[in-house]
Amino acid sequence: MNKKWLSVIPAAMILMTFSCKNNENNSIKKNGKNVDIEYSESLISDISLLKNHPDSNGLRMKVALGMDSVGDYKNALIQMDSLIKRDSSNYAFYFTKARISQDNQDTTQAINNYKKAIKIYPAPESILFLANLLAERKDSSCLKMAKSVKAMRLSASDNANCDFIAGVYYARTKDSSNALKNFNSALNLNYTLMPAYIEKGLVYFDNKDYSKALNTFKFASQVDHLYADAYYYMARSYEMMGIKDSAVLRFKQTLSLDKSAVEAEDGLKRLNAQ
Repeated sequence: MNKKWLSVIPAAMILMTFSCKNNENNSIKKNGKNVDIEYSESLISDISLLKNHPDSNGLRMKVALGMDSVGDYKNALIQMDSLIKRDSSNYAFYFTKARISQDNQDTTQAINNYKKAIKIYPAPESILFLANLLAERKDSSCLKMAKSVKAMRLSASDNANCDFIAGVYYARTKDSSNALKNFNSALNLNYTLMPAYIEKGLVYFDNKDYSKALNTFKFASQVDHLYADAYYYMARSYEMMGIKDSAVLRFKQTLSLDKSAVEAEDGLKRLNAQ
């Protein structure tokens, strides 16, 4: 399943006329398929207003976020570049561009823009988002960043995110002991931090301890009955344990909660259960 662990904030004047459904050049690839980008009436109205009020930074930001929300990352980034060109010292502009770049799966650009935002204002929010991306890249500097945010003594939830990021780093570098230690610490601080259950379970899974992995994913499903990832990884655990009926049931349950979960569809195909 696609991992987007930390909460995502949805994140230039466009020289074309937009309709409710854009032309064939405005499409995105989702789950391996090209999908047309569709604008809401509200977004179309905002784009029209922006043509008449091109100096409105607030309206341009609203349009950029609206485009981001429907997957039109290219044009959303054009809007952000326009804003940054006007004010290159605005923290929010770089932060939002980083978020949109992250939504666009352009990790390098996201990292670069988080760094620019942090130079302007070292907000813990940006530091954590940047640290999370660096952890995925096995960059140990994420540990120092997480530690610096913990030193701010913000909230238990923020501290949980710091421990989670450290756990991700250790998991990616195959240090299972420290990974589990940090994921457990994160969950002790915030038991509703659902991705921590998944990452913890995957440590066991990757070490072929499918029973412990399954128990971790089961517990996650009890904390949040609607968390599709928990059921998907329960299915994977059952599959690896050779318990086909239970695997099929959980793959189907995953799809009932998240119809876009192509990994669950693939699981059913593997088990000849579609």
